[in-house]
Amino acid sequence: MSEHTPELEDDTASYDSGLPGVLGVIDEWIARFEAVMLASGVLLMAINTCANVIARFVFGEGFFFSGEINRILIIFITFAGLGYAARHGRHIRMSALYDALPARARKVLMIFIAIVTALIMFFLSYHAYGYIETLHSRGRILPALGIEIWWIYLWAPVGFAVTGIQYLLTAVKNLTSPHVYLSTGVVDGYGDTENHTETKV
Repeated sequence: MSEHTPELEDDTASYDSGLPGVLGVIDEWIARFEAVMLASGVLLMAINTCANVIARFVFGEGFFFSGEINRILIIFITFAGLGYAARHGRHIRMSALYDALPARARKVLMIFIAIVTALIMFFLSYHAYGYIETLHSRGRILPALGIEIWWIYLWAPVGFAVTGIQYLLTAVKNLTSPHVYLSTGVVDGYGDTENHTETKV
């Protein structure tokens, strides 16, 4: 059986959640959805920026709508990336006290952190939805594209909700595994080999 590099495996379409049953299926589908969304957003931003530079060089002025498209894509990538960062354990951690605890205490604390963070994400998702409702009621539009501004913030509540789900799955992973996990696929640690794949007998 061939070995896969742990750092690369989570970024491929063959991502294996390791969670039991339907939770694992949900986790894998969210991972694929996030990967497609982030790749599409970054690719579209690169194409838009390059096309605008070429237009300025060839025609003397860029596309009038290019800045607004990049603004939309930056918002999109930011909130789509929240769940991705949570999945790969890449959010900033302040862990001086946490690192001093024994393994069992770290597991309990990680479960608590994951559940509280999930609740905060759902809270922010709810308020982001309220913000979109406010924007919708005001009827403001983007001057170049002519679309209503509330459309470009639709990803905010979705991104917060997906991140909340990811942290809930992290709590479940820690409850069902002997190891301490920062996310469903990343074992607690600071080394290059912190990603962990459980051995199936």
